[in-house]
Amino acid sequence: MNPWDSGRMALRTLVGHRLRSGLTMLGIAIGNAAVIATIGVGEGATQFVMAEVESLGPNILLVRPGGPDADRQPILIPQTLVYGDAIAIKEQVPTVSAVAPELTSSELVSFRGQNISTTITGTTPDYLSVRGFDMAKGRFLTELDLERNERAAVLGSELALQLFGEEEALGQVVRVRNASFRVVGVFQPKGSSFGLDLDMNLVAPVTTIGRQLVGRTSPFGMKVTFLSVSARSTEELQAAKFQIENLLRLRHKIVDEDDFTVRTQKDLQDTFSSITRTLQLMLASIASISLLVGGIGITNIMLVSVTERTQEIGLRKAIGAAPWDILTQFIIEATVLAALGGAIGTGVGISGIWLISATTTLEARVSAQAIVLAVSVSGFLGLTFGTIPARTAAKLDPIDALRHG
Repeated sequence: MNPWDSGRMALRTLVGHRLRSGLTMLGIAIGNAAVIATIGVGEGATQFVMAEVESLGPNILLVRPGGPDADRQPILIPQTLVYGDAIAIKEQVPTVSAVAPELTSSELVSFRGQNISTTITGTTPDYLSVRGFDMAKGRFLTELDLERNERAAVLGSELALQLFGEEEALGQVVRVRNASFRVVGVFQPKGSSFGLDLDMNLVAPVTTIGRQLVGRTSPFGMKVTFLSVSARSTEELQAAKFQIENLLRLRHKIVDEDDFTVRTQKDLQDTFSSITRTLQLMLASIASISLLVGGIGITNIMLVSVTERTQEIGLRKAIGAAPWDILTQFIIEATVLAALGGAIGTGVGISGIWLISATTTLEARVSAQAIVLAVSVSGFLGLTFGTIPARTAAKLDPIDALRHG
């Protein structure tokens, strides 16, 4: 019997047991869909994180407290950066064009009995250029605001809308804790960055926030959360990083391990890419377990099929069918089950990715490599897990098969 005839016979057998075949394919389909969707969502998450980092600007460096190992114990990160560090970097590092210290805190902003929880940021006039904000109305902070510890506030577009509605925001007075801030400007819509809604932010002079509101002071100066630094050009980025590190080591009198970390955009991209790829691989591995379960289901159902068709196998052998013919038929049945399940799962996985892209901000992507991998694994599982029952069927003695059928 040629393989074509064996294939047609295998298909007729599968069609004759539709429910059983469908349930067997379901396990493979679920596994394929999970793998494809997981990889697609993972790639979308990677692209999202890369875009978030790129939105910071090509010449941006971030200086944060804590050494290189601080990411492993974020709760224990010491607050080692001070406002004076920002001033020193701006004045003494020639490859730097602007420095914006940021002192952040979660607070309630109040206006006429309305309370909104948001993030307040104490910073300097350089914040506007370093972080790429544009003004919609009014003005931004000035050096005079910092010198006088003015209670001036610049609001994100969404925060201004929620507080004042259609009223004019400029000149209004809002309260943060027990301090009153006068609104001097409103930002253009900016969107979100790393999960933070920048349009809900309130920005004020870092001196005001540090001395009158948050109170993060130390013998070395006013503490800040981190520093955003803009290099003069992309070509000078690494030089700026080197010079900033040397300057801070001198200022902090460091002789052993750094108590700060300087990251460029590429450093951030490499770090986040490594994290997302690791998570993607882990999730895809977990999803692949369902493919293995589906393969075991194929073995189980094919063993049942061999038991049910013992007499048929004996009769075919008695009239001249070779063991290879029996082996081929059962392998084809198992492979077809796996391949059809893989095709269905591929369709479901692609549909799931499109649905996620349509209903969320995550641009999940259909990966051709993931599709090829999942379908190939499905076919391989069918071939591998179908071999055991097929060999069992091929080894049956025709006389015993007819007697026990």
